[in-house]
Formats: sequence, structure tokens, C-alpha cells
Amino acid sequence: MKKLSKWITNNSLLIIIISVLLLIPSIIGYMHTKVNYDLLVYLPENIDTIKGQNIMTDEFGVGAFAFVTADYKSNTEIKALENEIRKIDTVNKVVSIEDVTDVSIPIDMLPTEVLNKVKKDNTLLILVTFENGTSSEETMNAIKDLREVVKDANKVCGMTTMVLDTMELSNKEIVAYVILAVLLVLLVLVFTTDSFLVPPLLLSNIGMAILYNFGSNIMFGSISYITQAISAVLQLGVTMDFSIFLYNKYEQIKHKEKDKRKAMDKAIQETFTSVLGSSLTTFAGFLSLCSMELLLGKDIGLVMAKGVLCGLITVLTVLPALLLQLDKYITKTQHKIILPKFKHLQTFAATKYVLTIIISILIFIPALYGYTHVKEYYKLDNSLPEYLPCRVSNKFLSEKYGITSPSFILVNKDLKTNDLEDLTNEIKSLDGIDMVISPGELNKYGLENILPEELTKDYKNDKYQMILLNSTYEVASDDINNQLDEIKKIINKYDENAIIAGESALTKDLIEIADHDFKAVNYISIAVIFIIMLFVLKSISLPILLVLVIEFAIILNTSIAYFEGTTLPFISSIVVGTIQLGATIDYAILMSNTYLSIRKTKDKHEAIKETLEKCIPSIIVSALCFFAATFGVAIYSKIDMIGSICKLLSRGALISMIVVSLMLPALLIVFDKLIMNTTKGMKKYE
Repeated sequence: MKKLSKWITNNSLLIIIISVLLLIPSIIGYMHTKVNYDLLVYLPENIDTIKGQNIMTDEFGVGAFAFVTADYKSNTEIKALENEIRKIDTVNKVVSIEDVTDVSIPIDMLPTEVLNKVKKDNTLLILVTFENGTSSEETMNAIKDLREVVKDANKVCGMTTMVLDTMELSNKEIVAYVILAVLLVLLVLVFTTDSFLVPPLLLSNIGMAILYNFGSNIMFGSISYITQAISAVLQLGVTMDFSIFLYNKYEQIKHKEKDKRKAMDKAIQETFTSVLGSSLTTFAGFLSLCSMELLLGKDIGLVMAKGVLCGLITVLTVLPALLLQLDKYITKTQHKIILPKFKHLQTFAATKYVLTIIISILIFIPALYGYTHVKEYYKLDNSLPEYLPCRVSNKFLSEKYGITSPSFILVNKDLKTNDLEDLTNEIKSLDGIDMVISPGELNKYGLENILPEELTKDYKNDKYQMILLNSTYEVASDDINNQLDEIKKIINKYDENAIIAGESALTKDLIEIADHDFKAVNYISIAVIFIIMLFVLKSISLPILLVLVIEFAIILNTSIAYFEGTTLPFISSIVVGTIQLGATIDYAILMSNTYLSIRKTKDKHEAIKETLEKCIPSIIVSALCFFAATFGVAIYSKIDMIGSICKLLSRGALISMIVVSLMLPALLIVFDKLIMNTTKGMKKYE
């Protein structure tokens, strides 16, 4: 590290030139990285519902579908509208009741449950299928064109409309996220640093790291819209304290070392040693998300772990170069630090430690109850504002036509007619099922040989028969999930390889996988960070105490949502705990290391007072930067999936700050003897 730090200080201008040039490929990479707006694509490929979706696309040419609720005036106008829709690229089929009755079939020959689902009052449904998948660029472009043809976005329903509206809203908001984060962090830095030029320099350094991170995402091919929305503000929040530490260390050494290059050389070396442990825990916290079966965890985890690495590299290279080149201007713009010393907080933490522990225990009981009882939702469009066209149209479809949760069942083509009829009747008998259409149903009404091949091949080919059913139960509800279990039992009696496909089945799998991921990722993140701290702190007891402190903060943070009556999006409870643990355990590590260092020469009470004096300002600045980076997004975002994550993270930063500042000092005093006896090299100072 000595050779590298010396080279950095002697080549500061070259480093700035190289870092600016690297922004060019980074911007190009960022512009060419695809963004996914459908979270269901992150389900594992090996589950039956995803296999079913692939069969629908490959075997039946139905990659996605949409309903159009057309105003009915005449057969001629409906046929003209259908013909316009057929002209849209990647549209596969366009079917309505008019296509069926147009081939000399009396309308009263059709099943009543079918008629009630396709024609109501002065409107009728047109089913449009697409060649490509729900979230493909081609299908989203087709939905845009379909809305133009229909001349009313509120009349087009389907999963792709939700994906499209999510994309458009997210793209509108993402610039605001960054601007809000930068402005709020800038405000914090103005109060907590001693020069007006330092805040923009620190932000410029992290800004470069963010662009490097975003540009290198091209190696993954694509990232989720959630990752794109939160990764910039998270990277800003969790790596800013690296920058602040380097600057403060440089300023301290400068008072003793007149040569600024030598001062920076020492500052780089000391910064690397000091932040290595904290960056490792943050890095590990994000990487633990990769253990999730839901691939969204891997998406967020890899991007953010890479962001921490980019932030650390720029702090040790680009920031020293900027500080050296602009040193005289930094000196000219110096001012008094406005941040108070928090003397009262330090005194309370050092003297009222017994009271702190009692209060913590009393708070923990209701907090744990709230943490274990907080409600979550899995219906993805609930994350979006109610005024968006996708939500308006889906609500109309449900209220007007009763189409709430359409699904597809794929069974073997050789399934006997009698078995298919029995299967259909059993499904019809289930509560909440109000429509089942199968090849057997068409046979029963004598329609199979009358309908044109273009319509009949959509439900039967040389491998599979397709059954369309509709449930009146809401997607992601307990009712629909229990109903899907019953349907699965029924169809497997007749065909053990039968598959249920559609949004409801996909969402049910999402719920089951997310529930498993929540437990797994928590355990893994705790275990990995615990192991890292064993080596960093060289102690057996301290890692346990530190993890307990931050886990207490996480439980308290999440429980507030319960007492607020807030229902959280499922992904927030999975990722927030891991991120809060990885990002804020640094506060506890800083305090513990400082305490151990001072404890060698002073008793536990004097050591904790001096520890608090040295650490509280740094912890508060770091937490405020994390809070500022995420708070603006939490307030501004209209996408609840993003807003909830940032709200929990911003609140979590403050809660971790308070808990580490009050509860950890109390535990260090109470368990001092245990700590001294279980920490390498400390027993002799007991």
C-alpha cells in the first residue's frame, strides 16, 4: 500500500485525467444497460409456472396477452378496430365475440359463462395476444401502439400495461431521486465539514464512483428498475463516510506534516487500514443478497457490492488527487464546523447505562411483536399509484366483467375427453371459480368443428391442451393461493405433469420463495458479517454484542411500520434488514475499536467517555449522510416499492445511530470483563 499511496500522491493530475476519461465508457455502458420493470422475471427458471410461461410462448405463440374493453356500437366498427390492432408489430391474435358469431354460429349457442365474460352493456372484450414475453421491449412498444389505436390507455388491461406504466413512472422520477439525494447530502456536508469547497469535491468523487458502477452494469446485460432507482442513493449513503474519513485524516496530518503530498500519503495508508473492515462488512452485507432464490437479490447485491468497491477505489485514488490539486482553494474557503458536539448525549450514554439497558429491554418486547406481525403485500400493481392507466383498467375489468385472476392450465394433448370433462367439472365446483373454458367445453356445445382453425389452434396443439379459467379472488390473496393448491391437486390426478400458468400462479411462487429468502438471507448476512468481525475485532464476544445491537435497531425500525398501520411491499423486508446491518454495523465497529484502544490505558468508565467523545460526531455525520441520501427518495417516490425501501433505510440509519450511541456504550461497560477476557491481547489490561 505504501508504494501505491506514494504513486497516487505524485501523479494526482494524471489520475484526474484518467478518471474523467473513464467516465466516457461508463456513460456508454450505462446507456446500453437494459432495465427490467417486471419483478416476476426474477423467479427461478426451474419452477413450473415459469416453465408454463415458456410453453405458452414457444408452443402457443402467446408470450403475453391484453384485454381491450371496447365501446360497442356495431359489428362493423368492432371489426375495423380489430383490423387496426392486427397491424401492430408482434401482435399474434385478436379475438372477440364478433369473430365467433361472424361464422354463422348463433350467439345463444355459446356458454352463458363465456358470454357474461365478453359482453356487458355497451362494451365488449377483445383479447389481444403477443408473440413476445410480458416485459419484452417489443411487447411494451406494442402496448403503447395499442393504447394509441384504442385512443384510451384506460381501456387496455394486462400485466404488460403495469410493466409499461412502472417503466414510464420510474424513468420520470429517477433523475429527481439523484438530485434530492445530492442536495440533502450537500446540506449535511456543509454543516459537518470545515470548507465550502469540500462538499462538492466529496460529492464529485462519489458521483464518479456511481457512474463507474452504473457503466459496468453492462456486464450483467440488465438490472431491475428497483436496483437502478436505489443503487445510486445507497452507494452515496454508504460510501460517503469513507470520503469524509480520508479528508479528516488528511487535515489532521497536515497540521503536523507541512508537505501536503507526504500528509496525503499517510492519510491514504491510514484510511485504507481503517475503512477496510467497515467496507468489508458493507460489501458482505450486499453480497449476502445473492443467496436469495429470487434473482432480484442477486441483482441488487452484485450491483451494490460493486458500488462499494468502486467507492472505496475512488476514495483512495480520485479524492486524494482532487484534494491535492485544489488544496489552496479548500484552505481559502474554510469555515467553522456548525455541527454541535453532542455533549449531553455523550454524558447520558456514559453515566445512565443501566437506565439505557432497562429502557431497551422494555422497548424490545413491543418492537419484536410489531416486527413479527408487520403486514406485507405481493400484488405488484399495489406498488403503483391508483390513477395510473394499468390500475384504472384492471379495476374496470374486475368490477365490470368479474375478470380478476385469469389463469391457464396446460395438460397433455392425449388426455381423454371424459377425463378432461371431469377435470373441468371439478375445477368449476371450487368456490371462487366463475369460468372454465376447455376443448371439452367447446365439444359439449358442438363448437370445436365449427370454429375456424385460427381460433381452435390457440387452445390445442400436438403436445398440450389449454384450459382457461378465471377466479374472482384477488391475485396474491390467501383465497387465491389456497384455490391454486386445490386446482393443482385436481389437475395432477389426471395429469401429473400438468402446469398452471398466469399471474396468480407466478405471484404464489413469488410469495413462497420470498418467505424462504427472508429467513435465509438474514441468517447468511448475520453469519458472514459475524465471521468478518471475528477477524477485524479479534474478539469472540464483541461480534455477538455488535450484531445484537444492530439487529435490535432493525427490529425496532421494521416494527414502526406495524404500529403505523403500514403494509410493506414484500421485497423491502427482505433487503432492508440486510442492508441496514451491513451499512450501519460500521458505526458499532468504529466505537468498539476505539474503546479497545483507549481501554488499554484507562478504566472502563473513562474509556467509554473518551470513546464517545471521539466517535459520536463521526457516527452522527455518517448516519446523517445515509439518511439524507435516502430520505428525499422516500418522500418523493410515487412507486411504493422504491419509496418504502428508502423510507425504511433512512429511518434505519437514524435508529442505528441512536442505538449504537446509547445501547452499545452500555453493553461495553456491563460486559467489559467478558470483552477483555475474550478479545485477543486485552486480557492483561483487565
